[in-house]
Amino acid sequence: MQARPGAAINNHGPALKTMDSIYRSTLNRDVKPASTGEFAPVGIGTISVWPPVILAPMAGVTNYPFRSICKEFGAGLYVSEMINARPLVDGRDKTVKLADFGPDESPRSLQLYGTDPYYIAEAVKRLVNDGRVDHLDMNFGCPVPKVTRKGGGAAIPLKPNLLKNIVRAAVCNAERVPVTIKFRLGINLEYLTFLTAGKVAEDEGCAAVGLHARTAAQLYHGHAAWDAITELKQAVKIPVLGNGDIWEAEDALRMMRQTHCDGVIVGRGCLGRPWLFRDLADVFNGREPMDPPDFGTVLEIMFHHARKISDWFGERFGMHSFRRHASWYTKGFRLSSEVRAALMRIETVSDLENLFEDVDRTQPFPPSAMRVVRGKATGTQRVALPAGFLDNLDDDTPLPGSDADMGDGG
Repeated sequence: MQARPGAAINNHGPALKTMDSIYRSTLNRDVKPASTGEFAPVGIGTISVWPPVILAPMAGVTNYPFRSICKEFGAGLYVSEMINARPLVDGRDKTVKLADFGPDESPRSLQLYGTDPYYIAEAVKRLVNDGRVDHLDMNFGCPVPKVTRKGGGAAIPLKPNLLKNIVRAAVCNAERVPVTIKFRLGINLEYLTFLTAGKVAEDEGCAAVGLHARTAAQLYHGHAAWDAITELKQAVKIPVLGNGDIWEAEDALRMMRQTHCDGVIVGRGCLGRPWLFRDLADVFNGREPMDPPDFGTVLEIMFHHARKISDWFGERFGMHSFRRHASWYTKGFRLSSEVRAALMRIETVSDLENLFEDVDRTQPFPPSAMRVVRGKATGTQRVALPAGFLDNLDDDTPLPGSDADMGDGG
């Protein structure tokens, strides 16, 4: 199975010129597109991904409407938001909807979360037996306090025996569906677990690993430690996917050239900028990227996205969840404070469209918005852990009820 290598790219408008130098940061001004044969498709089981680019699973963001918008701009692999295994096994309607795919999605990639091997096994059986997925990713990197406080997410790799049991439960029940795991450096600089997690993944039969090169304590602050991606690549034989600080397409080339990782995972850099996947397809295929779209084109992309999310979830819920997307799409453009405030009150697609009737659609994309942080941008934290969690790191016992009240999604 292939992730649409060489797929036609929808530019949502007339062809754009090769990227002006004002849109290149000093980091990437001299970075050249890939040369012929420089990079290979990344293999995840029977899935061949070209270009070697994966959309990061992001809670409340990477639902089907957003995945489909990103995929319109370029080939790659597009992973669902984090799905909690226990409510999926229990058949909760909201979780089942979050775990759903569009009729045109292929390959279907889903990220699963859980702290108990039993519920992981049952969830994987359900997904595989129903023919719902082509790829399963597992979340061992979530730094959110409500997750780590229950011993989940980024806390799990602290207990390698528990990690092993959870991964084994997934792989053994996935049959031919490839399983990957995604994790961070560790909970903090004192407890670095990424090499152990990588070896567990390799030993238990995972198809690849993804490393977000920050600690859970770091959240999304500062710079990702790309050197750790290099270290992990040298430690395991399975494909390694690097995650962290991919804001421009050339960042992906620099990461792969520096670390020799097999592919990149793109997260916050594509929020409000799904055309980043077009740029990534260009540079990996040896082409110079084009200018980012002007405001009029951005608005058309945004309205297209809004209609998709409204159709998928229903207009009221869909448009409430779209408010933050609207703020990401319009980042850096000249808008009145009244319009920006009104974006946070939209209830319908018409509300959204009407807000922009009188704006200047000829505004070029602001160069300052190329690397501006979107999404989660909080500072550092002290990672919340269950009482006594660090007392016995060899323990493989899941905490009772640790994922029972995690809610329906991530």
